[in-house]
Amino acid sequence: MKKFPATMDKPYAESCDQNKDVILSVLKKLYVDPGNVLEIGSGTGQHAVYFARHLPHVYWQPSDRQENLAGIQAWVDEANLENILDSVSLDVTEQPWAVTQADYLYSANSVHIMSWPAVQALFAGLQSVLNRGGLFALYGPFNYAGAYTSASNERFDQWLKQRDPRSGIRDFNDLDTLASQSDLGFVQDYEMPANNRILVWRKE
Repeated sequence: MKKFPATMDKPYAESCDQNKDVILSVLKKLYVDPGNVLEIGSGTGQHAVYFARHLPHVYWQPSDRQENLAGIQAWVDEANLENILDSVSLDVTEQPWAVTQADYLYSANSVHIMSWPAVQALFAGLQSVLNRGGLFALYGPFNYAGAYTSASNERFDQWLKQRDPRSGIRDFNDLDTLASQSDLGFVQDYEMPANNRILVWRKE
């Protein structure tokens, strides 16, 4: 993810500012009861701080691979919110995860960056972490029945695969199969701007 402006101590992604309000509007419908949220792949840390500030009834746990933690923690430290925890190192392919229990899971723009084995590891790992009745909200672009939802998504997918052949936009049916194998039942598909979606599953 491109980080800018360079003069800032904290990493910054313009896309996080562009989509934070529409994502929050959905999370407010999903994360209704008090609980703890594990965010997989917190990236810059912008979403973690923004959502924690606007969802004061939940404790937000940011996580990412070790190399991204310093930037995330810079946002967490500056925000100084009581309901956001220090960022933790979490690689979905390495068991056990640093967080062993969560009422909610959230991840944005992650599964099209991960390799398919990592996506499989994500769903396998959350099976043991997400509490019964808990919700998993996954934001990003997705294909349906093997087809792109827009020409821009097709171009984006080609760019992803040129950058890393292991990455690419994932198909909803493939993700839902993994979810079913991890005792997750599909709940809802929310349409988002810029040809993105939020897919929601519940732990059965």
